[in-house]
Amino acid sequence: MDLDRPKPDLIIFDCDGVLVDSELLSCRCLSEVLAQFGLQLSVEQALELFLGRSTKAIEQHYRELGQILPGEFLPRLKARVLETFAGALQPIPGVGTMLSELQVPYCVASSSDLDRVSLSLEVTGLAPHFGDRLYTAQMVRHGKPAPDLFLHAATKMRASPSRTLVIEDSVSGVQAAKAAGMMVWGFVGGGHYRSRAGRAILSAAGADRVFAQMSDFWGA
Repeated sequence: MDLDRPKPDLIIFDCDGVLVDSELLSCRCLSEVLAQFGLQLSVEQALELFLGRSTKAIEQHYRELGQILPGEFLPRLKARVLETFAGALQPIPGVGTMLSELQVPYCVASSSDLDRVSLSLEVTGLAPHFGDRLYTAQMVRHGKPAPDLFLHAATKMRASPSRTLVIEDSVSGVQAAKAAGMMVWGFVGGGHYRSRAGRAILSAAGADRVFAQMSDFWGA
């Protein structure tokens, strides 16, 4: 393991962009659904604004711009994402093998809704690795970058924050983990980082380490 610290008592995985290669798919869905309501947002802009954030963050963003999204927006977005994931979602390469070899307790903590996380793990064959150890922003008052979700997951898993490692792909997730007093490694192996400087982005956000392949999970 990297760093002069022993292996953690708990590993918390983000889901989107860490376990499943979903971020480009979900941002395309967001762009398409917003366009149905006359709002233009490119996939690149969606990644920049909402990577690692919950749907509440989307609504708040437009509210601050003086635009209230209609009531049917979220149901339509959710349906589009679930339909897209069911047909096209893939796991991050090597993640199943890595999880099978882990000898540390682990769980998921995601900004996505529970049904989306569950579908993502089912479609990609990862669900058996996690069972019911799934925690989402629906379960806390404040989503990432607030520390609430990671602290909730650690409490449920009976682990100390100082002995917890978080695996994240977003700035908001890295910030949330650091605010929770946890070690955090940035992962840049998802498709959304092929044309972005992921290492620099996540290092600047405070990641203790950044890696790009699940086969290199524990490092040299």
